[in-house]
Amino acid sequence: MSVATLAADQSVCPPLPVLGRDVRVPLVTGGEVTYAALDYAASAPALQRVWDDVAAYAPYYGSVHRGAGYLSQLSTELFENSRAEVAAFLGCRPGDQVVFTRSTTDSLNLLAAVLPAGCRVFVFETEHHAALLPWPAGHVTVLDAPRSPRQAVEILERALADRDPHGPALVCVTGASNVTGELWPVRELAAAAHAHGARIVVDAAQLAPHHPVDIAACDVDWVAFSGHKLYAPFGSGVLAGRADWLTRARPYLAGGGASRTVARGGDGGLDVEWHTTAARHEAGSPNVIGAYAIAAACKALTEAGFERLVEREQRLVARVREGLAGVPGVRVLSLFGDDAPRVGVLSFVVDGWNSSHFAAALSAEYGIGVRDGLFCAHPLVRVLLGGERDEPGECGAPDGERSLNAVRVSFGAGTPDEHVERFVRAVGELVANGARWLYRTEDGRCVPDGSA
Repeated sequence: MSVATLAADQSVCPPLPVLGRDVRVPLVTGGEVTYAALDYAASAPALQRVWDDVAAYAPYYGSVHRGAGYLSQLSTELFENSRAEVAAFLGCRPGDQVVFTRSTTDSLNLLAAVLPAGCRVFVFETEHHAALLPWPAGHVTVLDAPRSPRQAVEILERALADRDPHGPALVCVTGASNVTGELWPVRELAAAAHAHGARIVVDAAQLAPHHPVDIAACDVDWVAFSGHKLYAPFGSGVLAGRADWLTRARPYLAGGGASRTVARGGDGGLDVEWHTTAARHEAGSPNVIGAYAIAAACKALTEAGFERLVEREQRLVARVREGLAGVPGVRVLSLFGDDAPRVGVLSFVVDGWNSSHFAAALSAEYGIGVRDGLFCAHPLVRVLLGGERDEPGECGAPDGERSLNAVRVSFGAGTPDEHVERFVRAVGELVANGARWLYRTEDGRCVPDGSA
């Protein structure tokens, strides 16, 4: 795909305006360049629309669910309207709850805290740590990494068939991998879970910013995602889905807002009646700014035409894959194969390069921000690398020190085509010519050597 083709696509569906799009950064080789933010999978830049909406509300900020004053009432209405906006964005069913949390990690920890007694959890080893680690010890079955969507369903079905059919069970699976960007067969996995009497929660941290999510259409029980990956900073996340497990369990946090009434009990203790709404798990002063930011992002993506944004992103994905395929020694990581559909997240390794060194050179010499490492998905990256990759020692590390890491490039609705072209060009130049600067290891990171 040529630059001209991408430019033509941009005229039909331009990138959405984001903060930082004009930021200039210095290069170690001299001069400065517009920063190319290609680390959306870690934290996406805020949409300008989100920032403007929050700024317009900020003078009216007030307490939520408490206070008779105008600003308090306005903030309460804004908070609850935000909940309704998110529910519509996710295609929630009647009776589903939208709980505002701090992040995807917080959402899945909340769900882990409300599991029925004896609930068995099934999770693939390919998950992000946020989905691997929250579950009660001794109640988790970790499934092998599948090598195709069909195999993922087959592995899950075998595991569910072997469990106690009378006990509760939960399947946790990603919607799109934070390492490979590959889309997982959510509908098929949901059908397999329900056929065996289990429920399913989807980690949509990487799916929701790149692809429409419809809880009802996919027939999943819960969805979790983070605002900071959905172009909405301010530290908020969402757990949305079925209410029954949430309303039967003790509140995730005990405190004001979660309780309806509190009174002294006859035994010298306390008699507490907890809310049965989403407020049950939102104790304390709600993060109304964070909730409103998420709702503003949901509205902005919907009004921009999410399907058009997806189409444009897929053209960017194709350009990156085409560009990397043309560079000798570059291998894009994949579980399901080269033809697997994916969102704008790709990880790769480069022969003869330590990944930290490569990422540092992209930043220092080209003004391109990517990520390197294991991406909080250590088991998955080790599966993808297979142990066969023996990286050169880290910058300045003793001879013989080795690490297994990868480089990740990620982009989305705010990415200009020029940033993608610059990235592809930079990868080719680094592989062909090497770094133009010296680097050293500092606190485990590869950084430019100031004495060079």
